[in-house]
Amino acid sequence: MTDIIEKLGYLSSGSRLRRIYEKLQIDGDKAYKEAEINFKASWFPVYYVLAQSTDPQTVMGITNQISFSHITVKNIVKELEKEGLVEIAPNPDDKRSKLIQLSGAGQKLLKQLEPLWWKFSQSLQQLMTDGHPDIQNILQRIDKAVTRVPLNERVTENNNSHVYILDYRPSLKKYFYQLAAPWLLDVLNGALETEDRFTLHNPDIAYVKPGGFVFFAQYQDKIVGCVALKRLNDDTFEFAKLFIKNDYRQLGIATKLIERCITRCIENQATELWLQTTMGMPKAHKLYYKLGFKDKEAPPQMDVLQRTEKIMYLNLTN
Repeated sequence: MTDIIEKLGYLSSGSRLRRIYEKLQIDGDKAYKEAEINFKASWFPVYYVLAQSTDPQTVMGITNQISFSHITVKNIVKELEKEGLVEIAPNPDDKRSKLIQLSGAGQKLLKQLEPLWWKFSQSLQQLMTDGHPDIQNILQRIDKAVTRVPLNERVTENNNSHVYILDYRPSLKKYFYQLAAPWLLDVLNGALETEDRFTLHNPDIAYVKPGGFVFFAQYQDKIVGCVALKRLNDDTFEFAKLFIKNDYRQLGIATKLIERCITRCIENQATELWLQTTMGMPKAHKLYYKLGFKDKEAPPQMDVLQRTEKIMYLNLTN
């Protein structure tokens, strides 16, 4: 019998995520039972917050830390209290809420749980990365995206407003020069460096052929941005020629292009991602720092351009 969920494509996204979640919960409960520990997988986030807290927590305080619904946290606290793992006391600062902390039994249980949690972590890493090596960042981006623009708003908005990140293909080659060259010529007062003169016209030879990548951003059927991902060696990439058309710079396109570069690096088991920039781009630097880049001296395998005033690095092994 064919699974109907597999037929539904993106329409089944919520159902598929729920199915995965339920399987993980059922198997997690089995693992606790096999270890002879009285604990449920669904308790973990609330219990973990309490275990890491030096002070008692309120339901709202826990909710804010794990972004679960108020009622979900409240129900888990009730279950933990029933098992004698938490203590609940009146809140002297707010009569409407209670203060929650681990009980003596809850603290004792923590010593049994920590070794098993380490095994859970290792097993979940293996399981999740079977789906994609960059699954953690992908899930984080989905989480942020659904918070920024909820699904109900997406259903009613114009679908043409979506930004697509495209891999290089020959028909897109012309856009690389059309997008990046005017900006670079302006930055360099019309005097391109030797590398620029070749790469702008030949992104396929300069980047793709040696094992790198070129990506384009499409918005409302228009190519509005680009970036190149240059391979420096087996473990290292550098991204370059990141450019977004002026009228499209408030749509998060630069972030999407950089995130695609990061994801592609991780897919290729790279450990480092580098970039070169000038001091006249403070907004770009702010974005790079936000994404985890740090200032660092150039690695020996990087060809530093004459205009470069700042070099940044992202560790991909964390």
